[in-house]
Amino acid sequence: MFGKFYKTEYPPAKNPILVWDGECGFCHYWVIRFQKITKAKIAYKTYQEVASQFLDIPLKEFKKASRLIETDGRVYSGPDSAYRTLTYSENKSVWHRWYANKKWFTWLSDHGYNHIAKNRSFYFKITKLCFGADPENFKSYWLLYILTALVLFFGIFKIL
Repeated sequence: MFGKFYKTEYPPAKNPILVWDGECGFCHYWVIRFQKITKAKIAYKTYQEVASQFLDIPLKEFKKASRLIETDGRVYSGPDSAYRTLTYSENKSVWHRWYANKKWFTWLSDHGYNHIAKNRSFYFKITKLCFGADPENFKSYWLLYILTALVLFFGIFKIL
């Protein structure tokens, strides 16, 4: 499981920074998506570029999970880094608030994130299958899959 850090003594000066793994296709896909949603309110940097600037966060922890580092030094880790990032979008997200206030949601998010982090290649394939290969041009293929499954299910059910 990834470690959580709540504060750094080396905050960014201008904008919050989402630090992610530059060698991860899954991460890269979602960073592109988040950049489109948050516009220029957040800087997106790989840990390979900036980990050395945050001396109080071990490199091994940057390898395990993304980190959103705010200008006041607050650090959000793993799923909460994504949830907090979404609060910078025009459509304010409730995910960060749920993560902070609902223990069941925190537990579910942390364990889900940990599972995805250990199986990034698989989830990258699932992501492209459900949303398309271009993160800037999101497609809702997952909805088509559900509708097709429902039509087949009810079609077969009607035959029986």
